[in-house]
Parts: sequence; C-alpha cells; structure tokens
Amino acid sequence: MSSPAERYAAARRKAAQAAQFPALDEFALELGFDLDDFQREACQSLERGSGVLVCAPTGAGKTVVGEFAVHLALRGRPDDPVPAADATTPPARRKCFYTTPIKALSNQKYHDLVARYGAEQVGLLTGDNAINGDAPVVVMTTEVLRNMLYAGSSTLQGLAYVVMDEVHYLADRFRGGVWEEVIIHLPASVTLISLSATVSNAEEFADWLVTVRGETAVVVSEHRPVPLWQHMLVGKRMFDLFHDADAARKHDVHPELLRYTRETVRRLELGEGRSAGPGAGRRGPRWRGPMRPDIVDRLDREGLLPAILFIFSRAGCAAAVQQCLAAGLRLTSAEERAEIRRVVESRVTAIPGEDLSVLGYWEWLDGLERGLAAHHAGMLPVFKEIVEELFVRGLVKAVFATETLALGINMPARCVVLERLVKYNGEAHVDLTPGEYTQLTGRAGRRGIDVEGHAVVVWSPETDPRHVAGLASTRTYPLRSSFRPSYNMAVNLVGTVGAEPARALLESSFAQFQADRSVVGLARQVQRNTETIEAYGAEAACHHGDFDEYFALRVAIADREKAIARQGQTQRKAAAVASLERLRVGDVIRVPSGRRAGLAVVLDPATGGFGEPRPLVLTQDRWAGRVSPGDFTTPAEVLARIRVPKHFNHRSPGARRDLAAEVSGTGLDRHGGRRGGRSRQVTGEDHQITQLRTELRHHPCHACPEREEHARWAERRRRLERDTEELRERVSGRTGSLARTFDRIVALLTERGYLARDGAVTDAGRMLGRIWTEADLLVAECLRRGVWNGLSPAELAAAVSVVVFEARRDVDERASLPRGPVADAVDETLKLWGEIEADEAARGLTATREPDLGFAWPVYRWARGEALAKVLGSGHEIDGEMPAGDFVRWARQVVDLLGQIADSGGATTELRSTARQAIAAVNRGVLAYHTSA
Repeated sequence: MSSPAERYAAARRKAAQAAQFPALDEFALELGFDLDDFQREACQSLERGSGVLVCAPTGAGKTVVGEFAVHLALRGRPDDPVPAADATTPPARRKCFYTTPIKALSNQKYHDLVARYGAEQVGLLTGDNAINGDAPVVVMTTEVLRNMLYAGSSTLQGLAYVVMDEVHYLADRFRGGVWEEVIIHLPASVTLISLSATVSNAEEFADWLVTVRGETAVVVSEHRPVPLWQHMLVGKRMFDLFHDADAARKHDVHPELLRYTRETVRRLELGEGRSAGPGAGRRGPRWRGPMRPDIVDRLDREGLLPAILFIFSRAGCAAAVQQCLAAGLRLTSAEERAEIRRVVESRVTAIPGEDLSVLGYWEWLDGLERGLAAHHAGMLPVFKEIVEELFVRGLVKAVFATETLALGINMPARCVVLERLVKYNGEAHVDLTPGEYTQLTGRAGRRGIDVEGHAVVVWSPETDPRHVAGLASTRTYPLRSSFRPSYNMAVNLVGTVGAEPARALLESSFAQFQADRSVVGLARQVQRNTETIEAYGAEAACHHGDFDEYFALRVAIADREKAIARQGQTQRKAAAVASLERLRVGDVIRVPSGRRAGLAVVLDPATGGFGEPRPLVLTQDRWAGRVSPGDFTTPAEVLARIRVPKHFNHRSPGARRDLAAEVSGTGLDRHGGRRGGRSRQVTGEDHQITQLRTELRHHPCHACPEREEHARWAERRRRLERDTEELRERVSGRTGSLARTFDRIVALLTERGYLARDGAVTDAGRMLGRIWTEADLLVAECLRRGVWNGLSPAELAAAVSVVVFEARRDVDERASLPRGPVADAVDETLKLWGEIEADEAARGLTATREPDLGFAWPVYRWARGEALAKVLGSGHEIDGEMPAGDFVRWARQVVDLLGQIADSGGATTELRSTARQAIAAVNRGVLAYHTSA
C-alpha cells in the first residue's frame, strides 16, 4: 500500500494533468475505466493540436483515441469566444469524420457512437446507407470521403478531425491507394488521427505523415492488455509452444513439444500407425490429425470457448459445421437455444420463405441453436451479421471462419485455432506471413472478460514448431504502399489543381516516399560495385595483350550459340501453334510431354480469337481441359478420328469415361515409340561462329598460360557490371516513377479527348471524374460510344456487370450470355477494352482488367424477377452454383455502377432512366433486405 505522501503526490500529478488537458479529463471520466499509457499519450498529443499515429495490437483499445477526437469535435474550440450577454451559450462545434475500410465496420462504429452521443449527433455514409450526413460526427467508408474531396462537397465545411481506422489497409493492393489520396488531399486545417495494427516501420510512415500533414506524434504499443498463450495440438495432446515469456522472446520452442513431434514424424516414416485397407502396404507418412468435432469438444472441456477456428476455405468452414452436427455436438442450454431462435427469426422476417429454403436456412439455424456457425464471404450478409451478433453475445460458441473475419469486425474470442498455416490468396497457396498470423491470433482474449487469450495451431507433419515460433515472435511486417495513379484520379487532380501541381502531389505520396528512400541504399550499392569492378579488371589484365578484347570474342561466340538455339525453339513453337490451329472436333492426337502426356481427343478446337490456340481436349485418363503450344515439343499430328456427341458435357464423369474408352479403343500407342527425341534444326557450322573462333585462336591472349584464370575474373566483372546496370535502372525507375506514370496517363487521356491539349478537363473528362470503379476508363468509353443505349433494365444490368465482376478463380471456358442485345453490347465492350489495352501497352501502363462475363446470366435473371434458386444455379462457377453472399456482393456493385450511370452527365436521358429502372429491378428479395439492413 502506498504512503499518504505518495498518494498526495499522485493526486497532485493528476490535478496538474487535468488542468493541462481538461478535455481528456472530461473524456476519461465518461469512460468508466482507466486509460492505458499509450491511449493517454496519444490523446494528450491530440489535445495539444498535433496529428497522431497510433500503432497497437488488435484488441488493445486504439479506437479510444479516435473516440477522443469525436469528443473534441463535439466539445468545440476551448478558445471560442462566448458572447458576454449569454455566458451559457455553448462553444461552436466542429466536425469529425470517422472513416473505416469496410461497410460492416462503419455500421458497427455508427451504432457505438449513436449509443453514446445520440442519433442527432451522429451520421452514417456508406455505399448502401446515408443517414444524417450533415451531423457533426459522420462515420463513413474511406471511398466516400475521397469522393467528397474530389467533388468539393459542402459537407467538408467545419471539418476539424478525420479518424482513419485500420490505416494499415493502405497496403491493400486493390483499395489501399484511396487512403493515400485522402491523406494527401485533406485540407491542412484538418487534424488526422491514424489508427494502425502494429507495423515495423511506424517511424517511416510517421515521417511521411509529417511531410504531408505537418506535426504528427507517433505512439507505438506492443503490449497486449490480455496476455496471449501459444499452443500446438499434436494429435490428442496439447503443448505450450514456449516454456515461458523469456523463451518466447528468444524463439525457443518448448523442448517437450520438439521431442514429441520428432518422435511422431519418426514413427510415421517407419510406417507405424498405418491404417489397414486400400494403400495399407504403402510406406510413408499417413498422418490423420484430430477431427474438427474433437477439437471443439476439447476446447469446451478445457473452458476455452468461445473460439474462432480459422479454416482458409469456404467449403471447409461449411463442412466443419456439418461434421460437428453429425458428431452430435451441442454447446448451448435450452434458454440459449430459445434466445438464438428469437434473434434469428426477428432478423429474417423480410426474406421470402422460398428464398430461405434455397439458402439452407434450416440447416444453418440448427447449427446456430447448437452454438456452431460458419462465417465467410460466400454467406448472405444478414446471415453473417446474425452470426457476429450471437457470437459477441456468447450464444454461439464456435465459429469456423475464413481469414476475412480477421479484418475489422469486433469479434473477440477466448481462443483462436489455426487449422493450417497455408492459405489460397486468389492466385496460389502461400504461407501465412507474421503479420497475418498476428492479425488472426490477435482475436484471442476479450478485454474485461478473459484473464488470458489462447492461440492453438493444429500440428501436421509439414508443420515445424520452430516455424510457428518464428511467426508468433516476429515483429518485422512493414507497411508497404500500394498507391498508383488511375484515370479517374488523373482527371480529378488536373481539374482540381492543374497538371503540374498534380504531379507534385503524386510525388508526395507514401509510395514515392518509400521509393525515394530505397534509392539511397541502391545508390550506395552501385558505388561499392563500381569499386569492385575496377579490382576485378586489374585481376583480369594479361601481359600478352588486350584481354577485354579477347573476352569479348568469347562472349560473342556464346551469344551466337544461344541465338541459334532460341531460333530452333521459335521454329518448333511456330510449328506446334500451326498444327493446333488445324485441329477439328473428334481429332485424336498425342500430347507428347507434361502431366497430360498420352492420347487425347479434341472437344473444342478454340480456333479464332486472340492469342495462342488452346484446344479443349479429353485424355484417355479422363482429364478434360485446355492444352497449349507449350505442351507440344513437336507438331500435333492427327492419328485418328472418333465421333464426339453433339452436346457432349465434359463436366460429366460418365460422359468422360465413355469417350475416354473410345480413345483407348483406337489401339494407338500411348507414347508413340518416341523416335530419337528432337531433330536437329541446324545442320552444319554457322559461318559467323566459324569466323569468331578463327579470330579467337589468333588473338595474342589465347596463348597465355593463365588464360582461364583471367577469364574467370573477366566473367565475374561482366556479371557484376550487368547487375550494376540493373541497379542504375532501378534507381532511375524509382526516382519520380509515379510522376512518369501520371504523365503517360495524361497523354492517353489527352489523345482520347478527356483532357484538352492545354491541360483543361473536357466534358468527357468531367464524366470520367465521377466514375468510381476499377474499369473507370472502359465505363466512360462505353457511355461515350452509346454501347448501353437501347437496352432494357435487365439487359443493362447484365451488360454493365462484365466491367465490375471478377471470378474468384479462372475458368477456361468463356461464360455464355443472353442472346441478342446483351451479347451485342458485351461484344462492343470487349472491342473497346481491346483498344484501351493496346493503348496502355504502347505506353507501358498497367492494363485495364479484361471484362468478366460470369455474372451476366445471374443478374439478368434476377432483374427479370426469376427465383433465387434459378439465379444462383446460372452462375459460371467451377464448383456448381454461385454462393448467395457472392451474388449479393456483386449485385450491390452492379447497382452502385448503375447509380453512377443514372447520375452521369455523359449518359442519355433514356439510359439514365433505364439505369434507375434496373436498380429498382435488382433491389428486391435478399437485395432489398441488404439495402435496408
């Protein structure tokens, strides 16, 4: 217990702080809990008038600093004059905008602030909702604020504070640039509060903020308010990853865990524990980890629920719930089940009964009532919201989720389980980064509820505990800018500040700031390389003659030999391309190499169109897919012909089996005997090589006894010179790189009539400046050329969908389209895209993404009023029907673009009217509920 003197001194300090920071003292009294040191430090900087960057772990309470900015705005200026006649008049209030990266987080923060300050003080602006937009405090998505800044919205008047929650989102390669646009364009009078997860280059980010925003305090805290314990589940045994905190700091894995996992791997390699049955005689690892129901049951028995179990697959999440139901798991009491049903039924009343059946409502409700649920982007948004609400209330105990849950939504748990440390990123399966691991495990431990949080990694033979220890302990995940100029940004910048000032603004971006800093290190490396090159040159010197000249002859001979080899490869590839272009349906060919080597029958020759021919074939092993010229080392030869049924469905296993049997029935040899490999393309000696070799033999240095030693030094010098030249190109490429990209974009826009030769923005440019989509220039061109004129509402929805939709995975076959006007409009859109892509390629610009036809049928049928079951079944999906969540998300994006067309000055009156009708046609059923939710 402290002495009276110590208590008196503490009270004096507290009184002094209250006098120095009166607003913070008021705010802290309203909170009902003591501020942490980092929260107090950040709030004090804010009250002094400084901007602030706060970096702290998930769940540490960063948002308190943002809420203090709201308090300051509503409190008004402390130095505002009060009229003498009425000393009770409150000070003038200023505005605070609270921005978030996702709509769900905006909705959550809006409800939090309304509960605290009242609905009249707080507004909400997202793509779906506009509530009380003129309020002194407005919660919004970052894109909404960016659009306001470009439009010069009157709502910006009186803006004093902008809170950017989850500012580390600026590393997002798709949307991250918006954060930098906002930070650069905010008026200098606005104080910026940036809230970020812990990143290792906070000081670098803060240095940039100082250059563009002025004084900015950096407050970094790596302290978790709820301690996190790391574990590994090996079979049925749970181990601590670290023995104690000191071992965690040193990355020292628990010795018992290492011993047990090594012993388990050894037993597997010796073949112990193999199950009987098919493949029982095969040696090698046959590890079967703990079943998902067993994991949940284990967590329940050890008091570690509620838990989030991360499974990086939508299908895996749904399967996990089914497995737990099949195992008879029940985690809820009768009272909890009744409350769950009441909440669910109150939230889904607006969704038609037939749609609920299509959405698997009853199976989903059964899981919820047992305390189990999935959470992923393929779910209907309202279903996800219900899961979130029930989990936060402690009614749902175990949620199987994809990594999207780790972003933004406040769903803390007592325990987090990672089933694997590999995830699919849309292009490939990749290892989790330390930053992603920290983001996911950061959910464990609920402040004010749990004494400690727990993170469990499920072990498999491929999982090295030392790798997990590195992920858990690493703090080196830097923030990297993803900013790049776009067409929309270019016309808005030029229209707002002019071309030259726009270039200067781009050069002040965080992307350019990072690039310029990296140039310093590269320039030092160039200097070191230059000195080393001189030393290598001295070692290569020969007293017989000019060794540089002799070495140049050796290099010329090697280059000529490579060129001849490349020429032979080019000729072989051209022959393969020509042979594939001649194929017809029913031709039996032999694929000479690769995984699909053997006989195959052509199902679709895929002739015509752009690029290399990629015929669709069925192999005798029943694999159906497209082959390319790269699969053919020799020209494809037609060996036989068989009949392919007219409406052959290569997705049907039975149809594939029958046709593959016919291919095998031709009696042709699968491998064709392989006659002696590739033929030589070049016969006889090349004249140029002969001449060079003659010069080489007659050179004085050829007779030097140390010739090969000199040559080794000369080769080292040549490689280092090549590397150094690449470094110099990188230096020149990074210096002013964004400004050069901007210049190319301006040149393209000028040529296409969006900017005048004198730099003024044309009417077409002003239209482009109000189009907010990834394919902004393509949309503008479609409007200017009248591509979408004359379409019905459903046809318009289908036609515009191709510029916003992007399939989760590549599908080889082109999606079908409704015949008639939709197909014609899409063909015109593709033609315009081809023209734009050619212009971009000629200028070295990143290509606009190719239109994707996969959503045209679903949105067309939905806009025509067809049933949800039929709509979801018409998606161009590899795995069957389109998930309801994906359908709602893409339909919302179609509606958003239709809304932009309805408001566009570049669209005809008739097209604007059709766009409004299309919006009304799409906003029904599950979409109407989502709009009002």
